[in-house]
Amino acid sequence: MESGPAIFAGAVFALFGAGLLMWTVARVAHGRPVAEGARPVMSATLTALVAAGALALGAWCFLRM
Repeated sequence: MESGPAIFAGAVFALFGAGLLMWTVARVAHGRPVAEGARPVMSATLTALVAAGALALGAWCFLRM
């Protein structure tokens, strides 16, 4: 019974992290800004860290089942 919410949360975190990471890589590869009005390297780095954190949370949720 308790594994249902863990599966849902893990899937949400994993999908969000993967999508954010793919979007960031695509923006950087095309030379487009990741965040308007921010320094390009800082915004790409911060976004990649948030994406990695979301992927780590998703993995943690899946491992807690």
